[in-house]
Amino acid sequence: MNNRNIYIALILFALLFLISVLLSGCYSLKGSTIPPDVSTYSVGFFENKATTVNPQLSQIITEKLKDKMNNTRLNFTRENGDFNFNGAITGYTISPVTVQGDATATQNRLSIAVNVKFECLKHPELNFEQTFNGFQDFDATKNFSALENNLVADITDQLIQEIFNKAAVNW
Repeated sequence: MNNRNIYIALILFALLFLISVLLSGCYSLKGSTIPPDVSTYSVGFFENKATTVNPQLSQIITEKLKDKMNNTRLNFTRENGDFNFNGAITGYTISPVTVQGDATATQNRLSIAVNVKFECLKHPELNFEQTFNGFQDFDATKNFSALENNLVADITDQLIQEIFNKAAVNW
């Protein structure tokens, strides 16, 4: 092997090493930072207090949050978990986003707001109460009833991820 090939091999090795260090750093940012002495979680029913009510939304939010927490090492308990989630749906609105010249909406936005109270008795510095907002835009010329389930699924996935990140991930 000549000096040029050795030099290229060393540069490639250094780049691969740097990339692996950077990727491992990114992974740790997304990893769960649940304290080791926390072993259980509970999720109260998220009552729907929005002016406009989607009758399935309370169940969807409650169950999706349980499902997300089931992907951790924590065990579910009905009440008084080490991580305890409670809250309410405070907003469910449809509003125009884009309007054409004749004042007709071409794009609408479905917005959902969820107020979450999170408590960790073992680590009260982690406690918070916060409203999380999510939305999806959709074609105003389409039948909303036909789109609603998919829009709600997308928005609630987004909201649950944000709630989880706030409670269990150190960003």
